[in-house]
Amino acid sequence: MTVAAPAPEYRLETGERRLAIGAVLIVLLLSALDQTIVSTAMPRIIAELHGLERIAWVGTSYLLASTVVVPIYGKLGDLYGRRPILVFGVVVFLIGSMLCGLAGEFGTLPVVGDGMNQLIVCRALQGIGAGALTTGAFATIADIVPPAERGKYTGLFGAMFGFASVAGPVIGGALTEHATTALFGHVISGWRFVFYVNLPLGAVALWILLNRLPNTGGQVGGERRVDWIGSALILLTFVPLLLALTWGGHAYAWESPVIVAMLGGAVAGLAVLLLYSRNKDHAVVPIGLFANPVFARGNLALFIINVAFMGIVMFLPLYLQVARGVTATASGFALLPLMGGVLVGSVVSGRTASKTRQYKPVLVVGGILSLLGVGLMLQVGPETSRNALMLRLAVLGLGLGPAMGMFTLAIQSAVEPRRVGVATASAQFFRQIGSTIGVALFGAILTNTLTAELPRRAPDLVRADAAAGKTGVDMSHAQALAMDPAALRTTLAASGVTDPDRVARTGDGIRASFSAAILGLFPISAILFLGAFIVTLAVPGRRLRGREDEGEMVAIEAGAPAE
Repeated sequence: MTVAAPAPEYRLETGERRLAIGAVLIVLLLSALDQTIVSTAMPRIIAELHGLERIAWVGTSYLLASTVVVPIYGKLGDLYGRRPILVFGVVVFLIGSMLCGLAGEFGTLPVVGDGMNQLIVCRALQGIGAGALTTGAFATIADIVPPAERGKYTGLFGAMFGFASVAGPVIGGALTEHATTALFGHVISGWRFVFYVNLPLGAVALWILLNRLPNTGGQVGGERRVDWIGSALILLTFVPLLLALTWGGHAYAWESPVIVAMLGGAVAGLAVLLLYSRNKDHAVVPIGLFANPVFARGNLALFIINVAFMGIVMFLPLYLQVARGVTATASGFALLPLMGGVLVGSVVSGRTASKTRQYKPVLVVGGILSLLGVGLMLQVGPETSRNALMLRLAVLGLGLGPAMGMFTLAIQSAVEPRRVGVATASAQFFRQIGSTIGVALFGAILTNTLTAELPRRAPDLVRADAAAGKTGVDMSHAQALAMDPAALRTTLAASGVTDPDRVARTGDGIRASFSAAILGLFPISAILFLGAFIVTLAVPGRRLRGREDEGEMVAIEAGAPAE
């Protein structure tokens, strides 16, 4: 017996639709702000909690956790409606935010360990909540707005990401620099408020979700099945892969049995996942949808773009603060053109797609601008002025803007209404797994390069660390000393180096090491952006469906012949 697919809920009254859109915009702001506000605070966090070698895991744990649960949330939203999933996600996200702010406050804890480990674990908890936010928001809009009209809302969502991207680094830098306060004699570092600021915003979002958001989506009739086995296989596939990328060349040699076993386990897990998911309509990874060229190529392009993007946005604040010596606040302002470009590009592309009912042209133009922007970034060096750097970032942001929402719009329009949640979750999954792998990949390259550069450019520091009983290159220590000349003089003096010229050369060598390591990531990003553009050219250009097309598609799903 065929169960009729529920018709899209496009008949909401204007007031109801506005309330629903307002609710999901706040949810998106909560999610997007947390992804950007932390970046400018990371150097200060590392300096206080130590553990530069674990910097990748602060982002990776968040992205990995949110990525693994995204397909589950998408399926649950299709089955039970969007609102309960969004409410659950906000609650978990807020708990994780509060605990992130407390990381290290009580010293080393049993099982979890030091403050850096605590932050990594709590960021993972945040990620579990965040996985519900973006997926639920985009799927809610897909429930209440047809694809042909969805472009302007997609652009609005992109603008919200752009606003969060513009405001996040600035707010993060300002809080890090100026929010340090004393409470009952205890000093609370400013970077902790980067996480605490989520709490009032989240409370507002939670109230609106509970009182103003209609529970769109949800299956009508039929058996409700969630692919828990497939979800576990995703975890078993991508955790070993990310561990191998993070540890390879640093904690273990690439050819070591540990790394080889992890990579082999990831390949085996992927093979089992694909075999298990084949021909299963309820699969968390809907293999059958990959026969749709828009779905398959759009997701591949999203994946590559987000890998490439991490090579620039994740480590640019570290470059500005360590290699260029700017403050956390100033590094946040330096990122404004990138995020402003994303905002403008997203809004313009969304409105253009709504008017023309075509997504392909704006994606191609965005890809060309991205290549131009990353090409300009390859010319960045120590002599590049801040204004010249900001201009390059603005061009790159304009190119990335269309990708923020247009690929998801294309994928949603290419599938049946009953699969919108799964399709949206799949797009979010590939977007986030790309970001996760990007953070781990570029983090591994950064640490490996620094391991080679610091002994060559700052040998006195390496000898001072060895005299202090440290083995190998302590990159966390090097970063802290680069930002604190007084501490550098003290450290070198302890090993007998007091000559001011040698101290100055050591400081210059540390900064040059970080500069070489971070700028060396940009050519890799450029190659990846080129690959993403080639895939974008291969995405079929189809007309976006309007209200008049949806009735026919729903009827076909239910088994009625097409007219």
